[in-house]
Amino acid sequence: MSKKKVSYKWAFKEYIWPRKKIVLVGLVLIIIRSLAGMVLPFASKTLMDDIVPSKDISALWILIIIVCASILVQALTSFSLTRLLSVEAQHLIYLLRSQVQRKLLSLPINFFDNNKTGALVSRVMTDVEGVRNLVGTGLVQLIGGSITAVISLVILININALMTVFVLVPVGIFAFIAMKAFVYIRPIFKNRGVINAEVTGRLTETLSGVRVIKGFNAEEQENKSFQEGAEKLYLNVKKSLTATALITSSSTFLLGLASAGIMGIGGYFMMDNTMTFGEFISFTLFLGFMIAPIVQMSNIGSQLTEAMAGLDRTQELMEMTIEDNPEVRTNYLKDIKGDIVFNDVSFSYEESKEVLHNISFEAPSGSVTALVGSSGSGKSTIASLAATFLSPTNGAVTLDGLDLSKVNLSSFRTHLGVVLQDDFLYAGTIRENILFPRPNATEEELISAVEGAYVNEFTDKFEDGLDTVIGERGVKLSGGQKQRISIARALLANPKIIILDEATSNLDTESETFIQKSLNTLMKDRTTLVIAHRLSTIQQADQILVIENGSIVEQGKHDELIAKKGRYFDLYTYQSRI
Repeated sequence: MSKKKVSYKWAFKEYIWPRKKIVLVGLVLIIIRSLAGMVLPFASKTLMDDIVPSKDISALWILIIIVCASILVQALTSFSLTRLLSVEAQHLIYLLRSQVQRKLLSLPINFFDNNKTGALVSRVMTDVEGVRNLVGTGLVQLIGGSITAVISLVILININALMTVFVLVPVGIFAFIAMKAFVYIRPIFKNRGVINAEVTGRLTETLSGVRVIKGFNAEEQENKSFQEGAEKLYLNVKKSLTATALITSSSTFLLGLASAGIMGIGGYFMMDNTMTFGEFISFTLFLGFMIAPIVQMSNIGSQLTEAMAGLDRTQELMEMTIEDNPEVRTNYLKDIKGDIVFNDVSFSYEESKEVLHNISFEAPSGSVTALVGSSGSGKSTIASLAATFLSPTNGAVTLDGLDLSKVNLSSFRTHLGVVLQDDFLYAGTIRENILFPRPNATEEELISAVEGAYVNEFTDKFEDGLDTVIGERGVKLSGGQKQRISIARALLANPKIIILDEATSNLDTESETFIQKSLNTLMKDRTTLVIAHRLSTIQQADQILVIENGSIVEQGKHDELIAKKGRYFDLYTYQSRI
């Protein structure tokens, strides 16, 4: 089955069928509105051929009342259509955005590593917009317009078959051109979504890294990069506008020719007394009822084509396999002891490019395991495997004897706390950031975490204390202050397993002293994996693993490794001299 067919079938199943009752009511309303609109052409014929020649005033009043009633029906049905379908379409956009955002957060870490943040924002906010044309008035108008056009065609044939056939030729040519144009436009619209996501992604990165850009005087470079993306977007829009212009101009030309022909043929029939003036006026008005939906359908068709292009991308996302796959991760954890074992673990980010080779070690419950080594040796990859951000290519990581690749992630991560090298903070208050893992924590629990991480050492100096707004990604704080907030957050979460990735890398000497005290509190009775370049911070670790080129080259306590005078000794003595 082609991808295009799958997309339409998927869209119908996901969005239209569950709302079939609302769509059906909308269809009935639009048919009532169209039928009410047809009162005027009939009334025009009656006025010209019967009422005016007979000068029947009472009949004229009745006719005016009927026309006014039909106008009122049209107004009421139009309002009801907007109120019913447009509101439902916006409700669906809200639901779909929520679903896509939820789906995004359920995907594996490597998906986010391979996609720009701005591009993902575009998928949530922009791609789903087109769904309003499916459930909103777009699809209903397409179907209702088709029914109106068919009814009008039957009436036109009944008034004058020859004139109707003459009209159908240019209308048929126009319909053929429009269909071809839509086939051409759809991939353009789909590609536009990709380009728009790229441009949005780059712009998001630029705004996030504005300090670096200004620091390196790289404004012009970023301007050029954005301009190139904006130009690609412009050229894409230009292509679609060309196709749309072809549809519009062909409709103007072909339907204009039809109108000119109708004037000629109609004039001939009226002069020949085979057609009344009222019939000609009625034919002209009904012709408008047949042609208007066709022209409108070309516009709606363009909107639906754009909608389907966006939904193609949404469908691709919604069908991705989630990280916490319930078919694979069937073991649910309750209380855990915290014994972590790496059993002959290897890992590759790319096929045939292994970054970890046969890693084996045990991290008993309550112990501290430190990972040291040169940059790029594989320390963070080991920590990511322990945190279940990654899964081994070969071998297994177990917790209390259970293979973590088979464990429900949500049940595991309730016992996990992470403090990363560049930890993420929201642009809210210090209080909100610390409460992030447990929004309903008591004030006593919050204060305990604050004091345990020595956050109060600097918040007491702020006018608003814990309610100080810290700016996007904590831009108003120093590196040490941000790190202490991250540790307070981990303390409040009260996890059984702690991952510390370069937790003291951003700290000055004074901050490091505070942090070491808080880390000792944090690590007490918890299974801890510590990654550190500052070897002075991990001398008391229960075991130290020296990682080089994806392998464990040394293992032991600080004193044992110093005595060996191997790689750890070299690293330690080098740092001591600095």
